[in-house]
Amino acid sequence: MRAVVYHGVNDLRLESVPVPHIGANELLVKVAVCGVCPTDVKKIQHGTVPPPRIFGHETAGTIVKIGGKNPSLVTRHLSLKVGDRVALHHHVPCGDCHFCRHRAFAQCETYKRTGITAGFEPAGGGYADYVRVMPFVLRGVVKIPPKNSFEEGAMLEPVNTVLKAVRRLNLLRGDAVLVAGQGPIGLMFTRLLQLQGVNVLATDLLESRLRLAKQFGAGWTRLARTAGPAVRGNVGDAFLPKSLILDAAIVAVPSDAVVQEALQLVRPGGQILLFAHTKRSSLVESREPRVESKKLPALAPRPSPLDFSNICLDEKDLIGSYSSDFTLQREVARLVFSRQLDVRRLITHRFPLEQTDTAVQLAARPTPDSLKILVTQS
Repeated sequence: MRAVVYHGVNDLRLESVPVPHIGANELLVKVAVCGVCPTDVKKIQHGTVPPPRIFGHETAGTIVKIGGKNPSLVTRHLSLKVGDRVALHHHVPCGDCHFCRHRAFAQCETYKRTGITAGFEPAGGGYADYVRVMPFVLRGVVKIPPKNSFEEGAMLEPVNTVLKAVRRLNLLRGDAVLVAGQGPIGLMFTRLLQLQGVNVLATDLLESRLRLAKQFGAGWTRLARTAGPAVRGNVGDAFLPKSLILDAAIVAVPSDAVVQEALQLVRPGGQILLFAHTKRSSLVESREPRVESKKLPALAPRPSPLDFSNICLDEKDLIGSYSSDFTLQREVARLVFSRQLDVRRLITHRFPLEQTDTAVQLAARPTPDSLKILVTQS
């Protein structure tokens, strides 16, 4: 079969590899669509994992084979059969460990294993003709209704990550929330919050995305700036409508400056949620010598860029959210397949498998007219 194999930093090659062999209670799925996720883009462009691998985890396709002579787990308990059109879910936690008991599923060691592969070290495998789905992630498989497309199925995973983040916020109907960044993820936030009766203030660097944000339910929009003072600058001048008090802020862009602004703008007792700060920093605290000594220099810690009194005195919560929660899959499917969240409007570019490298490059450097990018087999 065909597969796009990662061989190192920015080195993707279309190759012929064996169709994955499946064992008992495993699925062989013919891939129809796979989304391009920023997480995979970072791995490809920064070489954070060793090659070779076949990436792609926002996957939908058709079950063509079920492993084992008597695959009761699949056919009886999960009601799956050959010919079903399905959306896949590559991370499912164990449900029993310390992290799972605290619902911190993304920290579970089982969750960190990838349960879908097209060969080599499991990495999602969606950039290939076929993928193998292992038993421990079968609970995340969702059937795609006849009226819905494979493309909608492939969007379940990113929508899941956003809904999980929304659920981390203590919001009441009528609250006001800033969503900084209106790319595909930010627009999902805007729509899901609007569906919950939350008033959304959306910001972005592009007017075209702000127009979309209005369509997705934003009550107010502001054009952000690429530079400016640390407070009330990068997210736009005359930032807040006079009557608006922010109960929370969602930072869907990897900008430290926006986090600092959000801490200033959110009311006491509010929350700031980080969603895009997924690249670990290699920097250590910078310290400068004050008085030299024959043994060790006396070191002065560099002042923190954050004013932690915002968190302590004003009781503001600075929290993060990463990856998905398979327990939300049924609700995510309802939102997407009913088109209350119409993900079709987010999809702007489709590339065939042999142009996966081009798709990844566009996702890494989006243009004003690009949002969600898919790799398709049709």
